[in-house]
Amino acid sequence: MLDREGFRPNVGIILLNAHNEVWWGKRVREHSWQFPQGGIKYGETPEQAMYRELEEEIGLRPEHVKIVGRTRDWLRYEVPDHFIKREIRGHYRGQKQIWFLLRMCARDSEVNLRLTDHPEFDAWRWHEYWVPLDVVIEFKREVYQRALQELSRFLTWPPHGERRHSARYLRQPHGRGQQGQQKDGPPQEVAACDGPALATAKR
Repeated sequence: MLDREGFRPNVGIILLNAHNEVWWGKRVREHSWQFPQGGIKYGETPEQAMYRELEEEIGLRPEHVKIVGRTRDWLRYEVPDHFIKREIRGHYRGQKQIWFLLRMCARDSEVNLRLTDHPEFDAWRWHEYWVPLDVVIEFKREVYQRALQELSRFLTWPPHGERRHSARYLRQPHGRGQQGQQKDGPPQEVAACDGPALATAKR
């Protein structure tokens, strides 16, 4: 489903824990990292598509998260020709995205990267909010920066020195449908919906 300019409607998801760290996923068999995202199907609202993609890609359901905010309008990126299938070149230009900022209300063990037969990620971690854009595929970097900047207005930060940064990341155990984390991984996050808070954003 493309608009008149050749952009496919899409949603992006920035998922927060209680420390305002973001869920950061490693793409299957690649060394690149990204946020969950996916296309909006015909008849879906952006919010419906967001919940569907959240479950398909990382195994979380609506009761596991709370919507904190979303971008006011579409953010667009163009896809270079060599990434576009030959049969749709000249018609497809890229993605236009509504980005959602969510707070996780569940434990880390609820994350399931292998809910579908074609997982998007094979590992994940919590990362400080301003993720390193050099590990994001180049043509998406500007949209990531714009989404993070726009949605940061919804956050309040803890006093200086209280932020944490966990260096390890979590691999999904082998076998479809299994959940959990490495035994040597960081401690489980507790339910976070009542954690550090949301700023009152000016619209």
